[in-house]
Amino acid sequence: MSGRAPLRRAAAGTIIAILALTVLAADQLAKHFALQNLPYQEPVRVIGDFLIFYLTRNSGAAFSLGAGATWIFTIALAAVAVVIAWLAARRVRSRLWAVALGLLLGGVLGNLGDRLFRDPGFGVGHVVDFIDTPWMWFIPGMPGGIYNIADMFIVTMMIGVAILVLVGVHMDGSRDRDRKNDQDQTADRGEETILGADGDEFAPGGAVEGFGDEFPVADPDAGIPAEERGLPPLTDAEQRAVEAEAEVAAERAEADPESGRDPGRPGSGAQL
Repeated sequence: MSGRAPLRRAAAGTIIAILALTVLAADQLAKHFALQNLPYQEPVRVIGDFLIFYLTRNSGAAFSLGAGATWIFTIALAAVAVVIAWLAARRVRSRLWAVALGLLLGGVLGNLGDRLFRDPGFGVGHVVDFIDTPWMWFIPGMPGGIYNIADMFIVTMMIGVAILVLVGVHMDGSRDRDRKNDQDQTADRGEETILGADGDEFAPGGAVEGFGDEFPVADPDAGIPAEERGLPPLTDAEQRAVEAEAEVAAERAEADPESGRDPGRPGSGAQL
């Protein structure tokens, strides 16, 4: 395989774990400071309309969708976390995939922690959101969204995963172009015969010299006495009988060498 050597699975798992824990810690620390220092649902302009802190709690998904079905998002986040952990343990050997999945897992765990441990209760907790950037919502009629650090990594890393898939980077560390190069090199190393490396009907330069337009087909009756051609094959019992008869003849010839000599042929001591 050409290109950079793939990671060991343990190394990929370590990268994913470190990045996930880093994002989780940053997300929860930022939420802690927001809860301690920001007024609830009152805008605090940090950089005019470019960056506003607006502390709120979200029981649903993005843009407060599904606010009445919090437990569904809890299950979904848990499922995503389990899938990423499984991939880290069994499939991922690419540095790019390890980074993308590690950051994505950190974002998932950040919001999952809110769902599990924040008010109003276990599994139905509300996610703490506090970042508002109105300039990002450029689609007419689309309501603004307030998000957190975990959301930032979830969205950006999902885009990152899509890019990795589109450019042909695989979880095992290979790329589409590397696989194609390996296949081409394997074909180039193939044993050349008069029929070509792939065993085509004709040789690479055309028909085989001396045989016209088609390569000759082997005669299926070659080596079979003329009187036996066309006869059905011997059964197992008949084959064993033939072999036994041949063994007896061989033993007789070994015991009496003269018995197998042609009577019409003079012996070594005959007078000419």
